[in-house]
Amino acid sequence: MTAAPSSPATRAPVASLRLLLPHLRPYLPRALGAGFALLAASGLTLALGQGLRHLIDDGFEQGAAALDSAALFMGGVVGLLALATAARYYLVSWLGERVAADLRRRVFDHVLSLSPSFFETARTGDILSRMTADVGLLQSLIGSAISMGLRNAITGLGAFAMLLATSAKLAGIVLAVLPLVIVPLVVFGRRERRLSKLAQERVADLAATAEEALNGLRIVQAFTHEPEDRRRFGREVESSVAAALRRIASRGLLILAVILLGFGAITFSLWVGGHDVVAGRMTGGELSAFVFYAVLLASSGASMSELWGEIQRAAAAADRLLDLLSARPDIAVPAQPARLPEPPRGRVAFEAVRFAYPSRPDQPALADFSLVVEPGETVALVGPSGAGKTTVFQLLLRFYDPQSGRVTVDGVDAAALDPADLRGRLGLVPQDPAIFSTSVAENIRYGRLGATDAEVEAAAAAAAADGFIRKLPQGYATHLGARGVTLSGGQRQRIAIARAILRDPPILLLDEATSALDAESEQSVQRALEALSQGRTTLVVAHRLATVRKADRIVVMEGGRIVATGTHDALVREGGLYARLAALQFAEMA
Repeated sequence: MTAAPSSPATRAPVASLRLLLPHLRPYLPRALGAGFALLAASGLTLALGQGLRHLIDDGFEQGAAALDSAALFMGGVVGLLALATAARYYLVSWLGERVAADLRRRVFDHVLSLSPSFFETARTGDILSRMTADVGLLQSLIGSAISMGLRNAITGLGAFAMLLATSAKLAGIVLAVLPLVIVPLVVFGRRERRLSKLAQERVADLAATAEEALNGLRIVQAFTHEPEDRRRFGREVESSVAAALRRIASRGLLILAVILLGFGAITFSLWVGGHDVVAGRMTGGELSAFVFYAVLLASSGASMSELWGEIQRAAAAADRLLDLLSARPDIAVPAQPARLPEPPRGRVAFEAVRFAYPSRPDQPALADFSLVVEPGETVALVGPSGAGKTTVFQLLLRFYDPQSGRVTVDGVDAAALDPADLRGRLGLVPQDPAIFSTSVAENIRYGRLGATDAEVEAAAAAAAADGFIRKLPQGYATHLGARGVTLSGGQRQRIAIARAILRDPPILLLDEATSALDAESEQSVQRALEALSQGRTTLVVAHRLATVRKADRIVVMEGGRIVATGTHDALVREGGLYARLAALQFAEMA
């Protein structure tokens, strides 16, 4: 997988938040509307201070009429402020939801494009944590934190301007404290980002641990492993809590410093202003307005300190998302992809292929592997575990590219093809079939999305699956649980076979396709597969040699190399590895 262009350590403190800009741009009118509502709310909040001054000075000195007028003005300002605040809340919340949805879709689309080699080391739980928790932090930033921060910044600046207009001397006292408020924001902000990313990584570890245990729940319970898994999950929980508490403690110290300094300055200003009122140098209304604006300024500063913490957490989340989005698939669509010939013939060739998995670069899975499968031929790959049989399928599907040599389909190098075009010619029945959390019909329809219900049912009948499907509560409409846990292994495999039959590919790949079937089902499915194989190229990976005795050719593999090839009878007469495997298996069957 291609390395990321930059790491969090080399990015500017909030540079990673540029990730949000492409997702905000389509909703610019809404963002501008939210900005207008925000400005209106800030301006109206500042107007409350002047209403308070008139209420005290004019209302108390000029009688009931002036008091009524000042109260009416205050009531109008409060009403408009409520409308502007509600509009701002709705618009920014809408933006947060919409941007989060678009970002999750972008991350999911990107993850689907990554090569299998990426998932050799990546953890599913960690990826899910980035798509949910990390995107949730960015949603919170857009949907509330940024607008609240901008409102507080505008209100704070306006409040300070009104402080200057009300009393330059008292405003100077407040201004002297501002640098002392800014320094903690900078110092603690850097620490906040580092601690936030650490906390988010611990949450990802937590999700990965839970995901592993839940996916393997039957094994966990079968081996009575629950106490150990509980202890392991508990350790991850405590690690997550400890990381979160370190971040919370850092944030708490920042809030403490900001509030102490901000409201300390207000208290001192109020003391000085009180002496000025007593001495007749300012009115009570002016002092009240000054205190109102000073409180606005201090509370805005405290809110800004909290916003800075939110920004640092969101920046850490954006770092993790950018790391994922910067991963590039090893298997990419060529700039000028070649075209497969029409109509398809189904010829497959491996030419001096050498391949080692990225996680095990020093252990070749295939070494100098050459094999030609002619159109319509059925070739079985047999050999001990680790011989490289499934790797042949992985390269043919172009989940990986060989380090040397090449794989061709109908004479075209697979590396020159669009992987989607190549895979469109292939039908796969894996040893461990994937069953998705949807209906039976939709699971079979994975083979060909446009297939009709009649075609789906015909494919199921050909795979000997129609009988058990019709006995399910809603037949083909029955919703299957995650990973098909409500089905037996044989039932899952027959659905996978039906999926491949529905695809009707020119090249069929069977990876232990009947391994989970009982004897009766195996016979019926074997007959269906034999009929399906007619007129198309078929590659079969098998451990049970009885299932491949009728293959046109049997290729015996060991250590990533071909050690023998021929028909079943010829290989038995020849002796060697295949004869030993056959003697062992057929003796056990007898």
